[in-house]
Order: sequence, then C-alpha cells, then structure tokens
Amino acid sequence: MNIRSALLSVAMAAVSANSFADTTGPERHVQQFLNVLNGSGGKPIEQLSPQAARQVLIDAQKGATLPAADVSVKTITVDGQNLTLNIVKPHNAQGTLPVFMFFHGGGWILGDFPTHERLVRDLVNASGAAAVFVNYTPSPEAHFPVAINQAYAATRWVAENGNEIGVDGKRLALVGNSVGGNMVAAVALQAKQHKTPAIRYDVMLWPVTDANFDTDSYHQYENGYFLSRNMMKWFWDAYTPNESDRNNILASPLRATTAQLQGLPPTLIQTAELDVLRDEGEAFGRKLDAAGVDVTVTRYNGLIHDYGLLNALSDVPAVRAAIGQAGYQLKEHLK
Repeated sequence: MNIRSALLSVAMAAVSANSFADTTGPERHVQQFLNVLNGSGGKPIEQLSPQAARQVLIDAQKGATLPAADVSVKTITVDGQNLTLNIVKPHNAQGTLPVFMFFHGGGWILGDFPTHERLVRDLVNASGAAAVFVNYTPSPEAHFPVAINQAYAATRWVAENGNEIGVDGKRLALVGNSVGGNMVAAVALQAKQHKTPAIRYDVMLWPVTDANFDTDSYHQYENGYFLSRNMMKWFWDAYTPNESDRNNILASPLRATTAQLQGLPPTLIQTAELDVLRDEGEAFGRKLDAAGVDVTVTRYNGLIHDYGLLNALSDVPAVRAAIGQAGYQLKEHLK
C-alpha cells in the first residue's frame, strides 16, 4: 500500500468513527424513562426543600419487587452517637460471610435504605457477600466531613467486630453509588492514613470525584438526563458550604496526588455515558492507574446517572449486566 492509499484509509476510518460518535443517545428503555421524567412538569429537585426532595426519591422508588434476602438492623455507637446499620445477607445464607460496606447516593441529601434496598439486595445476591448499609447523617443537617467520618467508623467497626453480625471483617470491600462512590474513595484514603482496616476491593458506581462543574460531560448532559448540573451544585453547597473544603482530597479525591493514591485497594469504577459525572469518574480511574492501583473502568453506553439505583430501570439488560459485573468482581476479590 502506498502512502496516498494509506492516508485515504485513515481518513475513511476517521469519517466512519465520527459517524458512529454522532449516534450517541439514550438506550430505548432509558429514553422512555426520560420522556416521562422530563414531561412531568415538576419543580427541579434543587428548588425544593431537602425534605420535599427526599420524598421525591422515596415516591419514585416505591413499589419495586425486592429480590429475596435476609435483612436485620444493628445499632452501634460512634463518637458517642448511635449509628444504625442495615445488614443484608443472601436468603438462608449459612456460616460467616464476606462483607461489603454500602454508602448510599442521593447527593448527601437524599436517599436511605428503602430507596436503595433493591440495589443492595441485587449486589448481595450477585456477590454472595453480606452488605452493611450505613445510615450516615445527611446534609444539610450535617456537613463535610461528618458523613465520611461516620462511614469510616462503621467500616472499622465491621472489620473489628464482624463476628457480632456473622461476617468476616478480614474479607471486606467498599461499595457506593454516586456520592456514595465518593465516600468509598474517602474511606479508602482514611484507611490508608490510619493503616486500618484492610480493604480488599472498592466499587465506585457512577461516582462523584471532584467539585468541578466544567467538564465536557457536565456541559454535554447538564439538563434533560436525570441528574443536572444545577442539582449537583445544590448538593455540593449543602455538603460543603465552606467552599475551601472542596479542595480536601476526602471531598474531591480526584485532587489527590498519585502518591496519596498509591496503595489503595483494587477498584472497579462504572460510569454512564449520559451523565454529568462521567468524565470525573473516568479521570479518577486514570489517576488510580497512574498511582499503580489495579483499576477497571467501564462506561455503559446509553445509560444515565444512577442507572443501577433507579427501580424503573432495574430490568434493562445493560443494567443487569452492570450489576452482574460488580457482583462478580466482589465475589472474586472476597474469596
């Protein structure tokens, strides 16, 4: 092949690639969901009170068929205050189980165990491990770093006292969605700093990693794709009213140096193509890799933020595949 022919082939390939790039858009079930959501005429979440916003998510998640699992409650004392943990195990599981902590999403404002229960049960059944769901204090009732300190304290308690709830604290992972993914990174960094507990694996599902609203994905998907740019600003304002806190690597882990990230657990990061948080999640994965951390980053095309949480999307094939991926990796790393 001569140079002219080679260049022509490259040009044709570029045209073909650009043609494919122009065909991005929501997966068909996701599009149906967005049509209903965007046509509802309701106020944007960020214009509601925290209590009203919480009720929106509660109402949206009602009525889901929950997969079989055994659920119990444990109250522990952290810094003189009670912290409630929901413990989820595969139905009729016997013996001591590996365990993952679960830190929930909802912008540090919304979300609780009932809104996340179906997702947690799915992950438990896919992994064969128990889950410990941490009911941290939301914002604006509490601000950074209260939630991550509670999450770290709960993780340490499970590592040291897992026998009280029938789990093996030495086979321990961290899982979180959205801001819960942010909390996974924060707790892993705290565990490194304090040299305890040992964490085998991290799963960050469509995570928040930086207080930066000017990435390409923020501008591309700032409206009309469930999670908006203004909504994220509202979340950050409630969590970190002192904007200088946003430079702290426990709030914005993407701002950590490679030296600060070295030695963190192997990590799975899932991102959604049509999500304002996509770019920062993928950037964090690249930074982990640069720090020598074993990391897998998977982008799910056609999906929106919180695809794995939203009960309305729980049967979408790509969502089932994503849950399966997370469950498999947890099972492999918690053997």
